[in-house]
Amino acid sequence: MMMNQDTICAVATAQGGAIGVVRVSGPEAIRMTSEIFTPIGDRPLDERKAYTLTFGRLLSTEGEVIDEVLVSLFRAPHSYTGEEATEISCHGSVYILQQVMQRLIGCGCRMALPGEFTQRAFLNGKMDLSQAEAVADLIASSSAATHRLAMNQMRGGFSKELSVLRDKLLHLTSLMELELDFSDHEELEFADRSELSQIAADIERVIARLADSFSVGNALKNGVPVAIVGETNAGKSTLLNALLNEEKAIVSDVHGTTRDVIEDTIFINGTLFRFIDTAGIRQTTDVVESIGIERTFRKLDQADIVLWMIDGTTSHDFEVLKADILPRCADKRLLVLFNKCDLLSPERCKELTTAFADVDAPRLFLAAKNRTGLTELQNHLLRAAALPEVTQNDLIVTNLRHYEALTRALDAIHRVQSGLSARLSGDFVSQDLRECLSHLAEILGGSFDVEDVLGNIFRNFCIGK
Repeated sequence: MMMNQDTICAVATAQGGAIGVVRVSGPEAIRMTSEIFTPIGDRPLDERKAYTLTFGRLLSTEGEVIDEVLVSLFRAPHSYTGEEATEISCHGSVYILQQVMQRLIGCGCRMALPGEFTQRAFLNGKMDLSQAEAVADLIASSSAATHRLAMNQMRGGFSKELSVLRDKLLHLTSLMELELDFSDHEELEFADRSELSQIAADIERVIARLADSFSVGNALKNGVPVAIVGETNAGKSTLLNALLNEEKAIVSDVHGTTRDVIEDTIFINGTLFRFIDTAGIRQTTDVVESIGIERTFRKLDQADIVLWMIDGTTSHDFEVLKADILPRCADKRLLVLFNKCDLLSPERCKELTTAFADVDAPRLFLAAKNRTGLTELQNHLLRAAALPEVTQNDLIVTNLRHYEALTRALDAIHRVQSGLSARLSGDFVSQDLRECLSHLAEILGGSFDVEDVLGNIFRNFCIGK
């Protein structure tokens, strides 16, 4: 069913290419394209078959040729948006594309809003909301892994998994509703509590697996977060610049130069890392620097991997530093980096190693300024990240909105399990089941209501026909 009667158009390709494509969609798409396009041959565009390419000329209002083009023809509902649609492939000149857009708008077409083609595809039932969101992820994919995950989601892999979950939840809800409706007939038993508990456990296992996959999915999509921490002048900013191979952070001998968090990403052997250079940790009365140090600790809490930079040439009260940093790294992968190793004697290297013998973390000697030890550090980072190989069949959640909905659904199914174990009244359990269904529906963009339960009851149970 068409949700919008406007016909829209937009340039669908990036500026600067040899070929440009203008996309048109809506009830008048073919007619409006025909007004500015003269095909080679006798048959007009609106009499041609869908999924065909037609060569011809685009004409100005004065009848001058703007360009020779190819027009792709799609007929509703078999198009990306589910509407009548055309795609005009012309030369990629900015002037030509502007002329094509002006001619279409002059025929009554409207400039499309950002994302409106995909929005129409969703509204017209061509894809659910999770598939629509995957379109943006596919466009933004920057690695083979994120491309595969987006393709799987766009092709409906995630949606199919949720649909199976939804069917199981509907079955469980239907049993509970029937139990309530026929509670005065003790001789009727639709399912014992052990069967209901088993179904709930199966559902909980799948939702938990999907929710737990978000930590990997978020790292693949946004980069494994790596916090670089340590005292002032330890070489944190120098290390960041060396890893990024650019002067991203200001480097100075003055203590407290970095007063705010600096972030950037880089691929190391195909894995995306998000490095976070933080303010140096020290006692200070400077208000701005103190704010920066507080942000350091917040970023450290958010990181998966922590690089603790230590200037090996200066004396430190290591026990005080350990008390500040180690408790915040309890559930993280920690690497201890002794910087400026090119200036250290063998005796000093041994002293540093001994001082950190009680720290359960790899210890590396490097010289960030001249990039000594950088390859070894990168290898340690890859091992610490330990991200899995991804195929197009893997179901890994990368979207924060989906993760939050799954988390709420998981809470609801946990309440269902607790209610079944405690033999609570069926109406309480049924309410939690409905909440779980509702949270899963948020992901797909649909809704859940009583008609879903009724339909499942009548379709599967056939009571008294």
